[in-house]
Amino acid sequence: MAASQLYTKFARVWIPDPEEVWKSAELLKDYKPGDKVLLLHLEEGKDLEYRLDPKTKELPHLRNPDILVGENDLTALSYLHEPAVLHNLRVRFIDSKLIYTYCGIVLVAINPYEQLPIYGEDIINAYSGQNMGDMDPHIFAVAEEAYKQMARDERNQSIIVSGESGAGKTVSAKYAMRYFATVSGSASEANVEEKVLASNPIMESIGNAKTTRNDNSSRFGKYIEIGFDKRYRIIGANMRTYLLEKSRVVFQAEEERNYHIFYQLCASAKLPEFKILRLGNANHFHYTKQGGSPVIEGIDDAKELAHTRQACTLLGISENYQMGIFRILAGILHLGNVGFTSRDSDSCAIPPKHEPLSIFCDLMGVDYEEMCHWLCHRKLATATETYIKPISKLQATNARDALAKHIYAKLFNWIVDHVNQALHSAVKQHSFIGVLDIYGFETFEINSFEQFCINYANEKLQQQFNLHVFKLEQEEYMKEQIPWTLIDFYDNQPCINLIESKLGILDLLDEECKMPKGTDDTWAQKLYNTHLNKCALFEKPRLSNKAFIIQHFADKVEYQCEGFLEKNKDTVFEEQIKVLKSSKFKMLTELFQDDEKAISPTSATSSGRTPLTRIPAKPTKGRPGQTGKEHKKTVGHQFRNSLHLLMETLNATTPHYVRCIKPNDFKFPFTFDEKRAVQQLRACGVLETIRISAAGFPSRWTYQEFFSRYRVLMKQKDVLSDRKQTCKNVLENLIPDKDKYQFGKTKIFFRAGQVAYLEKLRADKLRAACIRIQKTIRGWLQRKKYLRMRKAAITVQRYVRGYQARCYAKFLRRTKAATIIQKYWRMYVVHRKYKSKRAATIVLQSYLRGYLARNRYRKILRDHKAVIIQKWVRGWLARTYYKKSLHAIIYLQCCLRRMIAKRELKKLKIEARSVERYKKLHIGMENKIMQLQRKVDEQNKDYKCLMEKLTNLEGIYNSETEKLRSDLVRLQLSEEEAKIATGRVLSLQEEVAKLRKDLEQTRSEKKSIEERADRYKQETEQVVSTLKEENTLLKQEKETLNHLIVEQAKEMTETMEKKLVEETKQLELDLNDERLRYQNLLNEFSRLEERYDDLKEEMTLMLNVPKPGHKRTDSTHSSNESEYTFSTEIGETEDIPLRTEEPSEKKVPLDMSLFLKLQKRVTELEQEKQVMQDELDRKEEQVLRSKAKEEERPQIRGAELEYESLKRQELESENKKLKNELNELRKALSEKSAPEVTAPGAPAYRVLMEQLTSVSEELDVRKEEVLILRSQLVSQKEAIQPKNTMTDATVLLEDVQKMKDKGEIAQAYIGLKETNRLLESQLQAQKRSYENEAEALRGEIQSLKEENNRQQQLLAQNLQLPPEARIEASLQHEITRLTNENLYFEELYADDPKKYQSYRISLYKRMIDLMEQLEKQDKTVRKLKKQLKVFAKKIGELEVGQMENISPGQIIDEPIRPVNIPRKEKDFQGMLEYKKEDEQKLVKNLILELKPRGVAVNLIPGLPAYILFMCVRHADYLNDDQKVRSLLTSTINSIKKVLKKRGDDFETVSFWLSNTCRFLHCLKQYSGEEGFMKHNTSRQNEHCLTNFDLAEYRQVLSDLAIQIYQQLVRVLENILQPMIVSGMLEHETIQGVSGVKPTGLRKRTSSIADEGTYTLDSILRQLSSFHSVMCQHGMDPELIKQVAKQMFYIVGAITLNNLLLRKDMCSWSKGMQIRYNVSQLEEWLRDKNLMNSGAKETLEPLIQAAQLLQVKKKTDDDAEAICSMCNALTTAQIVKVLNLYTPVNEFEERVSVSFIRTIQMRLRDRKDSPQLLMDAKHIFPVTFPFNPSSLALETIQIPASLGLGFISRV
Repeated sequence: MAASQLYTKFARVWIPDPEEVWKSAELLKDYKPGDKVLLLHLEEGKDLEYRLDPKTKELPHLRNPDILVGENDLTALSYLHEPAVLHNLRVRFIDSKLIYTYCGIVLVAINPYEQLPIYGEDIINAYSGQNMGDMDPHIFAVAEEAYKQMARDERNQSIIVSGESGAGKTVSAKYAMRYFATVSGSASEANVEEKVLASNPIMESIGNAKTTRNDNSSRFGKYIEIGFDKRYRIIGANMRTYLLEKSRVVFQAEEERNYHIFYQLCASAKLPEFKILRLGNANHFHYTKQGGSPVIEGIDDAKELAHTRQACTLLGISENYQMGIFRILAGILHLGNVGFTSRDSDSCAIPPKHEPLSIFCDLMGVDYEEMCHWLCHRKLATATETYIKPISKLQATNARDALAKHIYAKLFNWIVDHVNQALHSAVKQHSFIGVLDIYGFETFEINSFEQFCINYANEKLQQQFNLHVFKLEQEEYMKEQIPWTLIDFYDNQPCINLIESKLGILDLLDEECKMPKGTDDTWAQKLYNTHLNKCALFEKPRLSNKAFIIQHFADKVEYQCEGFLEKNKDTVFEEQIKVLKSSKFKMLTELFQDDEKAISPTSATSSGRTPLTRIPAKPTKGRPGQTGKEHKKTVGHQFRNSLHLLMETLNATTPHYVRCIKPNDFKFPFTFDEKRAVQQLRACGVLETIRISAAGFPSRWTYQEFFSRYRVLMKQKDVLSDRKQTCKNVLENLIPDKDKYQFGKTKIFFRAGQVAYLEKLRADKLRAACIRIQKTIRGWLQRKKYLRMRKAAITVQRYVRGYQARCYAKFLRRTKAATIIQKYWRMYVVHRKYKSKRAATIVLQSYLRGYLARNRYRKILRDHKAVIIQKWVRGWLARTYYKKSLHAIIYLQCCLRRMIAKRELKKLKIEARSVERYKKLHIGMENKIMQLQRKVDEQNKDYKCLMEKLTNLEGIYNSETEKLRSDLVRLQLSEEEAKIATGRVLSLQEEVAKLRKDLEQTRSEKKSIEERADRYKQETEQVVSTLKEENTLLKQEKETLNHLIVEQAKEMTETMEKKLVEETKQLELDLNDERLRYQNLLNEFSRLEERYDDLKEEMTLMLNVPKPGHKRTDSTHSSNESEYTFSTEIGETEDIPLRTEEPSEKKVPLDMSLFLKLQKRVTELEQEKQVMQDELDRKEEQVLRSKAKEEERPQIRGAELEYESLKRQELESENKKLKNELNELRKALSEKSAPEVTAPGAPAYRVLMEQLTSVSEELDVRKEEVLILRSQLVSQKEAIQPKNTMTDATVLLEDVQKMKDKGEIAQAYIGLKETNRLLESQLQAQKRSYENEAEALRGEIQSLKEENNRQQQLLAQNLQLPPEARIEASLQHEITRLTNENLYFEELYADDPKKYQSYRISLYKRMIDLMEQLEKQDKTVRKLKKQLKVFAKKIGELEVGQMENISPGQIIDEPIRPVNIPRKEKDFQGMLEYKKEDEQKLVKNLILELKPRGVAVNLIPGLPAYILFMCVRHADYLNDDQKVRSLLTSTINSIKKVLKKRGDDFETVSFWLSNTCRFLHCLKQYSGEEGFMKHNTSRQNEHCLTNFDLAEYRQVLSDLAIQIYQQLVRVLENILQPMIVSGMLEHETIQGVSGVKPTGLRKRTSSIADEGTYTLDSILRQLSSFHSVMCQHGMDPELIKQVAKQMFYIVGAITLNNLLLRKDMCSWSKGMQIRYNVSQLEEWLRDKNLMNSGAKETLEPLIQAAQLLQVKKKTDDDAEAICSMCNALTTAQIVKVLNLYTPVNEFEERVSVSFIRTIQMRLRDRKDSPQLLMDAKHIFPVTFPFNPSSLALETIQIPASLGLGFISRV
């Protein structure tokens, strides 16, 4: 394809940039061959003229289409070059927050410098068992691929993790090991996986340090081999270490630290056990303060040391050894503080009693003088003599540092050895996976020996990597039969030869180290002479003669020769080593012994063993002089050897590569520095992989995928039935150059850029189609708009014309109406004038006539009024005179009454104030109230007497008035006579004057009396009015209070209802949680039991010869490796070797009934204990309350308390009597243990009957006492009631109204009211106490009644039972009575716990004895029954023999016998009889050998359950508990065996789940409990169990049903799991909606339905199959709903989890597919009538995720809609979906980062789980609602196909 076809206008390219490395630009015009300049438009808006290189004329790199940006695999990019790789990594890292990306076979991991929630166990489970290309890139995917290939290919694997310091190598290796530990599990109970993970903190503490680039940099390389057995479970591990940076022990650069362990010790120096180490702050030691940065921000060194010690303990390093390690490390720190003083230029000395050296010697257990001497001297040996030579201060310092490094290296080796010993397994290792955590390519300003070795190792690893990539490419081409052309790739063998070949750099270095006077300068000159100008990869710097340059595969590196020889020699004085070997410290001597087992004490490798493969080398005994020779081995030589061994190991395994990238040097989270990233990409080989891929055919498509993607470029005639031929024809037309592509067997291979060209053609075709669609739609819209406007214009015209016509018609109507209005108006005006004149005339007439009539009326009225006035004046005068006389009399009466009332009031006041009065009121309340009542009655009587007196006075006054009138008449007569007799006039005048005076005086007195009476009346009225006002106020307050009470009651009711609803919901949640917890415990128990069975099987297999071959299980082997069973056999607890020696020994089944009885008894005792404790607390509270009440009671209660104390004494005496009688009973029962003890005539039985009679008599006495107390309470209540009536406000008000004439009564009323309140409160307190006592007495009466009735019923039942049952019932009654009596004795011994405890122990012993006696009685009864049957059989045989001797005539005379013989029809009782020896045959035919697919298909649903229950009924009918127990135990164990054997068969598990539930329902339905008998027929009620209560077995069966249900869920999960992802996500249910994007080397599963690919129809068919099987087996409908809910949850959870881990599935079209698939699932639910099962709700998170993929994602309103819509998704899930959203076509848009941040801000207050994935393994708690059967047991027929002919119907 010509370049002009791609470099067209608007094409985007990459151009170099010094800051951003590569910058994007857009062509402004087409490129033509020969152009020297390209016109570009940069993204920041500038235009640029880009000049092409005139020599190469290379065009800038083309940019990939946006649709390919952010791909999971870099090899999926159409244009494979450096800027495309860098841009793809940046987009994934910055925009999508994705740190992992595939690059062919390499996983590129970018350190986010932030904790991400992508390493949980849920993520591990999601990647387990998945293909590497099916999920988003992850370290777990690489680990799973290695684990899968190890199991599939039976080949060892290696994971090579490399990268710069700080890139995350150690963390990646740690997560890989965690994945293996989680997925594979441990093959033993030693938790090897935990030990493997625990080795990390130990190795990090002694091998990691802070550098300028990384706070936790690994300063050594390590290769960990994780061993697996044949079942691919972890059995152990082995660690090899490489090139420990020993120089860090004695020197650290600026801002760096020594190894972590030193700072951890210094931070923990204050611990008491560390006082002997005499440590302090890290700044006090020379070896820890050189870097000036002793603290790492955010790291607590003391806590880290605690973690390290904990890990050491887990790995078996004892506390003594740990303290030994810390002593050696502390000694190294103190050794660094040892100082030297110069004597002269050639000698030095240590100050005397030097404290650091003294501490070092004390800690190391060596002699101070000897160590001081050899630190300042050295020994020189010649052939004949040995010299001791002093050394200079510099040499002594170097020797000290060399010794410290050597000690640390030996300690490092020792720790690694012990870690390997802890991880070593005795089981034979079948295979292993190695994890190599090794340093990446390094280049610094100053590069020394360490960097040289590191880069040498990377050269070897890169060579192996290149060969492996080349090999994979070659295998792929050969597999697809593509013509193979040799790809030119970089081979770094010349660089490796330069380093390790003969006369190479390492060889010359070793040779120079052997020279006596060899120096770094001479070595440099040898390098120049040997390699300069002879090897193109070796150069000499211009300005230095002590350095050299090597052209490595990543970059040129300049090495400084200074220090090479010293570091390569790693010289340690042998005399110092000998001093340490002579130490008294045992552990220190261990470090330096057995040197021959290690590579060398000065080895570059820090491992304590030779780095071989899995076969350890046998240690050889060394000669005495061997140690000195091994010290002469150079570091370079040993590192080269260990590196060769590592490469041999890697070449023998299948490698997997992880390249860690450090995004920036400042440890900023999610910050990408392009320059640093490009450097590392070039150094780690990622770009080399890209180059190799780009050199061949990097883009690969299957024919079906190509056809699906580029179907739009084909015409209808081009589409053939053969997809391969169709693709060939199309490609020949689209790409003329056949070298650009190749056709393989299953794939099409494209060269770089061809897919982009095809995408361009596809986009152009789609764009043209869009334009055509837009053109057509726009024309259609315009036409539609025109028609709509034309129609609107016509409508407007029609309406306008109609409006005009209506207006004209309206004008005509109005004109006619105006004429008519005028006519009527004129008539109205004239008529109105006439009416006004007529009305005026009538008014004048009426006024005149009225005036005349009023004048006449006034005259008549005046005359009438005058007569009335005269009449009233005369009457008034007469009444006035009468009233004056009457008022005078009343006044006299009032004065007299007032005087009497004052006297009475004074007496009342005196009496009210007296103290004795109150005492009398308190003491004799009734007398006081009665006296008050009598006084009120007397006052009423006085009032009546006064009224009578008043009437008498009125009569006297009238009589006197009559007398006066008669006297007046007589005086008038005498006056007339006086005229005659003048002499008598004077005397008469005097008398008249006197009478006048008396009359005036009487009038004045009368007036004063009237005034006083009025005043008194007013005062009385005021008092009454105030009382009335107070009464009204009180009534108002009462009404308001009542209103408030009502409102508060309503509020309280509402709140209580709300609380009740909330508490109900909470209780339901707690119940579900508890049920789930219980079922999980059952699951764990069954798993442990299965584990036990597996171990037994393994032990059995180990004794036999193992068969060759291998079968690989699924990678989720650890989680579902064992079947789900449950066993209750005691024999399993026996030792395994005994089992293997005696295989014929039968397993003893557990006595289930005894176990259940004991379990029930323990539960009852615990409940009794709790009830007794509660009762004791309640009694204490009652005692406290009664004491408080007794203190408040009046003294009148003293007599009653005395009476009650007497009653208590009597009761205590009675209780003692009962105790004595109980002891007598115990003695009587304990004297004899024979069965005759409990016979009706036995002493124990007589004592029991006597006790029964005494108890009944005692009950009668208690009844009489209760009746007496009740009568006393009633009398007290009757006495209290009239007292309460006196406090009524209405009575007092009436009394006041009666006595209102007395003014002082108000004060008396107030005093009485206060007194009554006081009395009322006392009465209420007494009433409450009486009610409490009465309630207690009622409860006691009720309990006594119940006890009496129970005793009577038991007595009656015992009398009706036969003697054997009577004995059993009496013993059972005795046990019950003792249990009830226990409660009484608890109260009795409440104050003395020790007595109560001793009593309880004796009681329990007695009850156990009684149970044993009962069992003995049962055995005796069974023996007697057997004998009775034998006797009956013999009697029958004798009768038959006698019948044979009878003559025929005698037979005719006896017609009764022949009637019974031919009777065949029988009324069946719904029971099945079988012999005891046939039990195993019954279980075998009915359970073990029953096939659900065969015989069971044609059976009645649940028939095995019915048969088993009918057998149980017959055993119950025979009262044979051993038979019942044996049958139920065998049934349960047989079901478990079947499920263990065929537990992966859905039909088998479903069949036995249905039958187990039916068996459970039968036990409930026929248990005899009322709650389960509501739906039974009368006939079914007759079939209830009569002798045994099997409630405990119901619980065991319920647990078994739960286990079977969980196994059923796992079976259907295993069946559905392979279908879900393919059917729900990958398969295109709606064809053509979603397109297929280009894929890379890690190709995903095709979304096109090929043969064998699961579709949605496959899932629906499988669900229908499950449903039909469950219905066929007669499973309960409610249980089917729960299974459906669980199935849909599994479908939804797995689909959503895969959606969250697959970037290619997060698109708009995929959301439509998911919603359509969910609708199909909902339709399936409707068809099966399962919509109310809750299954649809489990799909809600998946539905919302699909909606999230389809909604708009731009504005704030869209964000608000998403937040409100996705309430079933967590915040992490929403953000993850938005980050993963990927457009499939160019017309879709990506989600912006700002929009995702807006979503996060809106959801920050939402409280939800931080977990990303749903728990697909979650099982909802199952319930088994009671479902009675309407099937009659007597109608059940047993098919002959079951082979149960040995059982018979009864």
